[in-house]
Amino acid sequence: MVDQVVSVQWLKIHLNDDNIVLLDASAHFNTTSNIRGAQHFDIKNTFSDTKSSFPNTFPQPAQFEKECQTLGIDSDSHIIVYDDKGIFTSPRVWWMFKTMGHHNVSVLDGGLPEWIANNFPVTTIVNVKRSPGNFKAHLDESAIKSYAQVVQNITTSNCQLIDARSSGRFNGTDSEPRTHIQSGHIKNSLNLPYTEVLDNGKFKSKEELKLTFDNLNLADTPIIFSCGSGITACIILFALALISDRELSVYDGSWTEWAEKQELFV
Repeated sequence: MVDQVVSVQWLKIHLNDDNIVLLDASAHFNTTSNIRGAQHFDIKNTFSDTKSSFPNTFPQPAQFEKECQTLGIDSDSHIIVYDDKGIFTSPRVWWMFKTMGHHNVSVLDGGLPEWIANNFPVTTIVNVKRSPGNFKAHLDESAIKSYAQVVQNITTSNCQLIDARSSGRFNGTDSEPRTHIQSGHIKNSLNLPYTEVLDNGKFKSKEELKLTFDNLNLADTPIIFSCGSGITACIILFALALISDRELSVYDGSWTEWAEKQELFV
């Protein structure tokens, strides 16, 4: 089993390993400065269900499999995923691969900013094409929760829901970036802003993460993570996965779907 998070120092040493596949999950792929060999993992346009009315909806396995093969990903590839904000979209990609049954995947701690801060080399030759891979998708349906399942959980309380949005959006005192819906939160959910598990674009130490989650006084139940559209939920899911082996999932529609289906419009 590979490490869930790797440092830029580790990547510099292993960048030329035969089974390494480097993926840049940034919203906008940097065409002027990037890590050599990186390919763009386009969450919004390629690796989501663009027919859905909600953003960043998890794609069908066939689509995910085909697009991964196009990127040259094999069943035994060790995938390193990063983004240009340090830690933002990369945990979403990590979770997607885990959900599709591929466990040889790691997040680059600190991402591209950390790589550049260490004066490691960058290149203007980007999105290098690879030979088609043999990646196969095996969907773990338990890792994704639907609107209906979250509605049911309000009654059953079988799972604890944790929201990664800011406290202002969670408490309804700040506006949502999607201005047509109200802010607020799902009944019985807890709030852990994703920024609370990060320090200067990197994950906090395992000791600090343990204290953060201990302060939530979580019951011994599976946990569902949500946010605005399913991206930052994966940051706090990843943080807990670093220190715990409990059952974790994402409400993929998150607050955007919840607010629209609950008709919480501005």
